[in-house]
Amino acid sequence: MMLHPRDLTARFAASPRVVRALVPFGLGAFAALGHEAWMSGVLAVTAALVLAFLIVPSHRRSAAWFGWLIGLGYFAVTLRWLVEPFLVDPVRHGWMAPFAIILMAGGLALFWALAFWLARWIAGRGASVMVWLAVTLTAMELARGHVLSGFPWGLLSYTLIGGAGSALFASVGPYGMTLLLVAVAGSIAYCLSAGRWLTCAAHGLAFIAVLGVLIWSAIGSIVTSPLPTTTVRLIQPNAPQHQKWDRDWMAVFFDRAIEQTAAGDAPDVVIWPETSIPALLDHAQPWIEQMSIAARGAPVVAGIQRREGDDYFNSAILIKGPQTVAAISDKSHLVPFGEYIPLAWLLEPFGLGTLVERVAGFKPGTGDGMMQIDGLGLVRVLICYEGIFPEEIQRGAVRPDVLLIITNDAWFGKGAGPRQHLVQAQARAIEQGLPVIRAANTGISAVISPSGTITASLALNEAGYLDASVPKPLPATLYARIGDWPLTVLLIVCILGGGLARRRFSVDPKQRHG
Repeated sequence: MMLHPRDLTARFAASPRVVRALVPFGLGAFAALGHEAWMSGVLAVTAALVLAFLIVPSHRRSAAWFGWLIGLGYFAVTLRWLVEPFLVDPVRHGWMAPFAIILMAGGLALFWALAFWLARWIAGRGASVMVWLAVTLTAMELARGHVLSGFPWGLLSYTLIGGAGSALFASVGPYGMTLLLVAVAGSIAYCLSAGRWLTCAAHGLAFIAVLGVLIWSAIGSIVTSPLPTTTVRLIQPNAPQHQKWDRDWMAVFFDRAIEQTAAGDAPDVVIWPETSIPALLDHAQPWIEQMSIAARGAPVVAGIQRREGDDYFNSAILIKGPQTVAAISDKSHLVPFGEYIPLAWLLEPFGLGTLVERVAGFKPGTGDGMMQIDGLGLVRVLICYEGIFPEEIQRGAVRPDVLLIITNDAWFGKGAGPRQHLVQAQARAIEQGLPVIRAANTGISAVISPSGTITASLALNEAGYLDASVPKPLPATLYARIGDWPLTVLLIVCILGGGLARRRFSVDPKQRHG
């Protein structure tokens, strides 16, 4: 006999506590599989959320705990690569790996806990919580991308990249797509729970109408691009992180990159990955000369660290000739606890300022990250971590022609981390309607079209170089023009409106305080 969704909800509520903990954790972990290449992302996320919304507890405190457990499972699986940096030197740092993943997953899951609590507070004990969760969960994902410098890695919407829904990123961006995805799951769960098939049909028609408008908007911005004329060479030395800064190996990897630069016919532009020059800029002239000679007149963009007084910067430089550094772009969005310590000023009264500088002493850059590069035009340079932030591209007043991401993904290991990072680069291309060039130390180096298609790539953990044509940019997308502000305002209005309506019309004291 088929189990009705309302019976499923009742059975879950009456199940042992351990089951009520393991089920949401498992649903979150299953949703995280949507980020895997072998899994259908939209099906995994939708199925997990539908089941979660059907059995969400009716009390606010229980709903928050339920949401935290789902988030814990989701982030623990999605961010499992976080253990890799601690295994570069396992003797010294390996013991910290479990704590890092548990603390990170548990901390990010707090955003989901608040989303479930807020949705249950607005909806009372009613089934409309399944629909409200689309609003509150999207709002908390937006907050996760900005609070304490933000960490928008592994957004639910990224499971759609590479599928039919990819084009919609050009209209509503990653957070708008998160809203659509969660709203579909919430509507399905609500209709299953209520058994209102007419309501379900109405929701479906409304969704199709909205989807049609968005697709029309996205397609409207796509025009036929001229044939590409610029050939860019991506250098992938494949230096493992445990050897990258070893004095016995630094010259080996540099010489490998020089050989790759000098091979074959001369390209129009050469791109080296993040921190690929093994010297501070002040002392890098001999290295720069070798790079320029190997490039045979082509401009070279390469990652390097530099010092300015007592301050250190993670930078990219543009080399145009053996004696000329034509432009410098400093990384502005630094990695918390890797390149800087958040709220470090709180440690100063305890005399720990020197420790902070030793652990993470980089300073953020203040420029717009733009470089004018012959053959590519105006290029927005993003260094590693900066590429995961949709709003980073919109810092400058002038729209670039190309997005360039240089990164050292050796920190992320050999599996999920680099692939997830690449997917986010695809999202940036679609959102902006711009080609993306991505040079990664250990891979995956790639050229990505403005539609998010990978037109050429070098495999992960392989040394080599890639010559590829760079597609032309498309006109500015709707998302490139408006950003996340309309969505942010919409979510705030919905939450405030829902809260005011609840306080005004709720008459059941048990529902009000449940």
